[in-house]
Amino acid sequence: MASERIMIDVGGRQVSLSSPNRVIWPELGITKHELAEYVVAVAEPFLRANGHRPVSLERFPDTVDGERFFSKNPPRGAPEYVHEVMCTYNSGRRHPQVVLDEAAAIVWAVQMNTVVFHPWASLASDTDNPVELRIDLDPQPGTDFADAAAVAPALREVLREAGLEPWLKTSGNRGIHVFCPIEPTHEFLDVRHAVIAAGRELARRLPDAVTMDWWKEERGRRIFVDFNQANRDRTMAGAYSPRALSTASVATPISWDELADGVDPAGFTVRTVPARLAEIGDPWEGLQRRPGRIDTLLEWWRRDLDAGLSELPFPPEFPKMPGEPPRVQPSRAKKD
Repeated sequence: MASERIMIDVGGRQVSLSSPNRVIWPELGITKHELAEYVVAVAEPFLRANGHRPVSLERFPDTVDGERFFSKNPPRGAPEYVHEVMCTYNSGRRHPQVVLDEAAAIVWAVQMNTVVFHPWASLASDTDNPVELRIDLDPQPGTDFADAAAVAPALREVLREAGLEPWLKTSGNRGIHVFCPIEPTHEFLDVRHAVIAAGRELARRLPDAVTMDWWKEERGRRIFVDFNQANRDRTMAGAYSPRALSTASVATPISWDELADGVDPAGFTVRTVPARLAEIGDPWEGLQRRPGRIDTLLEWWRRDLDAGLSELPFPPEFPKMPGEPPRVQPSRAKKD
């Protein structure tokens, strides 16, 4: 028997949605159809933040509690309004990656069972040079969103001293993502080094609250500045992307005033964010108007190298990088 199917009008395009009543978030009863309606409602700010760039699709054939997999290149039979761009990965291999340029393409991604959207920091017009410096303030065990919120203003000061203007969004979970628009003049490794320089400066100022230690056993109850999220092909949930959590939370742009007022990230969900947009608009609307440069942060990176600090570890799936320390857990290294 053929599955139920409906047609959704999206900007004059008719997008087919199969199994519209399939429940994706069981605890809340949110269906595939409701998710499609959500992405239509947030399409404008979603595309402003995530469109025209490579994006990985995190897909769930059943519910968010079930199997998941990542899809990068467009599947066969994708409609003509779903675009692609050739990308080079850290291994040196190349293959096409999905690019979403209009609302109908986002609904198509929902039809393909996408829940979480993971955009690159670079645009399809120049995939090698990021247009954003991204910093992930990641709470460790014993800390939470409030702890990340407490250190974010100090990070703002650091970034402004380096000539950058930071913007905020919730991660959709416990963390905070800080984005700075930058001119696309440097490739991913340089931007990673700029993030490390900013993180090290923040950790110097707040040593009891912030850590740059890659190994979990060394982090303690501090906020980890996850510098490896700045690598090529490492992504965060995009602005206005749902998360695969039982609460149907959304990674949501917020203002610095909202952060200071004690905003509750749990309040941003698939069911609440459209009304929020209608009421206050998109806090990220002007994010890309005045991109900065990472020159000062790269000067700090070189200053720290001259002072004896070194490159930091890369994720295990990356090739060994120049100057990288051994990828050995410190406790294991001591035993050896």
